[in-house]
Amino acid sequence: MLALRSLPILIVAAFALPALAQATSIGVVAPQSGPFALLGEQMRAGATAAAQDLGVEIHLIDETCEAGSGEAIARQLDEAGVDAAIGFLCSESLDGALPLLKGAGIPAITISVRWQVLMEDALKQHWPFFRMAPTADSEFEKLVDVILRGWPGEAFALIEDGTIHGRELSEAIRNALEERGMKPVFTDTYRPGQEQQIALVRRLAKAGASHVFVGGDRNDVAIIARDAAAEGISLTLLGGDAMRAADQPIPLADGVLAVALPNYATLPEASRVAARLVESGVAPDGYVLPTYAAAQVAAEISASAAGSETTIADVLTGTAFETVIGKVAFTAGHELKDNPYQLQQWSGDDFIPYVQSN
Repeated sequence: MLALRSLPILIVAAFALPALAQATSIGVVAPQSGPFALLGEQMRAGATAAAQDLGVEIHLIDETCEAGSGEAIARQLDEAGVDAAIGFLCSESLDGALPLLKGAGIPAITISVRWQVLMEDALKQHWPFFRMAPTADSEFEKLVDVILRGWPGEAFALIEDGTIHGRELSEAIRNALEERGMKPVFTDTYRPGQEQQIALVRRLAKAGASHVFVGGDRNDVAIIARDAAAEGISLTLLGGDAMRAADQPIPLADGVLAVALPNYATLPEASRVAARLVESGVAPDGYVLPTYAAAQVAAEISASAAGSETTIADVLTGTAFETVIGKVAFTAGHELKDNPYQLQQWSGDDFIPYVQSN
């Protein structure tokens, strides 16, 4: 569980850097109660740590995630006089807020919302909305790239668990691969949540599959890997972002692959901040470090735009920001320039970046 002390509405670092402290005030929109309270604690913890390190002010704005709440959030941000707003766990908080934020000249940077229609509307209306979260298609695009680059000439299979996400993801991958001349030797919808998947493993072997994408949850993949090993069947298994889940009740076998967001706390850029968070009793996981990074971006754009004719939008789309989660840059479409998903491999007790062996 995340440890977080009670926070005042306004936080100013005692050792704030004078130039930034005078110029930068950041709104942090995050849930303070309800079903998303823990995620809100993670966001506030990241923003608080950034405020202490960067010497900026942060204003905490409660996010209820209720329909129609966006206008009230925008008014609070405007009344607080913030230079930028970060967080925004829910799309409901942005719907109705963005037109008002445009009028107030306050850019909004979400670390969570992936709704594509909202971004399309923002671009049409010139709303100051930027996304530090992956798009809805980022996982699919990275999976297709991994299979195209790593599995050419391999007999591969696509299986999924029958859920909407699993089925749509597997079908999208299949269509993209077949357009490029790669056809699976086997496709199937398996029954999830079973104690064993021996029959499925044997069907994969009969079809000659050596590489398998699994559109399902982590425990199903762990069971498939276990049963394949017991049957003496060699399978390279690849899952999606759902693989970043608890390693229970069946432990995941070493070598299982996943296209997932990285464990940001293990990045070199995050080492100092992550260590300090741990010392203060805060686990640097979930939204903690992404929110810290968003505060870094917000502080830099506010300082760069202050006293100049350069718009914040121009700064955001024309700058590569060094952050605790790595380099962050935005496209002209206000999306992340680089896909944050990575190919990773389970090793011991965590996923690590996959390195192709010679």
